[in-house]
Amino acid sequence: MTSLPADTSAFMSAALESILYGFSILMFIGTVWALTYKRRMRDVNRPVAVVTVLLLLVSTAHIIMTIIHVENGLVKYRDTWPGGPAAFFTDITEETYVIKHALYISQTVLADGLMIYRCYALWRSVRVIIVPSLLWCAVVVTGIRAVYGTSQATSDPGDVFAIDVEKWIVAFIVLTLTSNLLCSGLLIYRIWNIERRVSKIRASNSTMMPIVRVLVDAAVLYTVMLLGLLICFLAENDGESVLTDIAVPVVSITFYMVIIRITTSCRHHLSTASTSRTTEEMEQRKMQQYQTKSLEVHISRCTQDDSASTYKVGDEDRPSTGIEEI
Repeated sequence: MTSLPADTSAFMSAALESILYGFSILMFIGTVWALTYKRRMRDVNRPVAVVTVLLLLVSTAHIIMTIIHVENGLVKYRDTWPGGPAAFFTDITEETYVIKHALYISQTVLADGLMIYRCYALWRSVRVIIVPSLLWCAVVVTGIRAVYGTSQATSDPGDVFAIDVEKWIVAFIVLTLTSNLLCSGLLIYRIWNIERRVSKIRASNSTMMPIVRVLVDAAVLYTVMLLGLLICFLAENDGESVLTDIAVPVVSITFYMVIIRITTSCRHHLSTASTSRTTEEMEQRKMQQYQTKSLEVHISRCTQDDSASTYKVGDEDRPSTGIEEI
């Protein structure tokens, strides 16, 4: 299968990653705002906040290493590396190449761990996350083994598809894909089930379906990226280097968009519930005031008629008039 030249794919991946990294910065700012807006520090979801910051740090480190990698291949070692830039970018034992892929593994492990935490927070059951946790452990093991194998490749360091490490990389991709699909399915089913039961007794028009839609969108985006990466490895196409680089900011973007949507939706539900309670309390207060006022008018009329000894049982002085006004 025809592949991109190594130097061309390296430059392309750096350009695409830079664009996506800039967008992930905007999403990070939106996530911080959603987590902290009108909240005290003790009310902020700390595990989610910590992972949010770590995702930014890892993606920042990755884009820095990508720039250094490209600068080394195209400028620093352009005339001194045996075989030129093309050979430099195909050498999988090169230090910046190994560090970049180690950062990608770290980003994936963080994101998968956050997905498992969301499942536990929503289901409140350890049994639900047993299988995702086992998959997560397998992702960690295969990821570490893939990075180690890449750094120790000596038989053919210029071809990632010709060494033993390829099977570990494929296993890593399949496991993280399975883990994310399973966790996304658990989250979507749980929210849909809650929505189905609550909709029968809900007084307001608020709904949690937008959260389901954003979870589906994030799962589809991440799945398409991983499937593309898997296909490139199975087809032995060098486009895998481009997808691996852009996968780091894409992971951040997908999780930022989910956090923003969930946080804003929960705040909207709380605001709607608070408004409904306030409105109900005001209506009850008005009703009580109206009832008290009507009762006072009725008593004053009865007192006046008794003092004048002219109490009449007629349509104008009937006691039921005050009750009808309540």
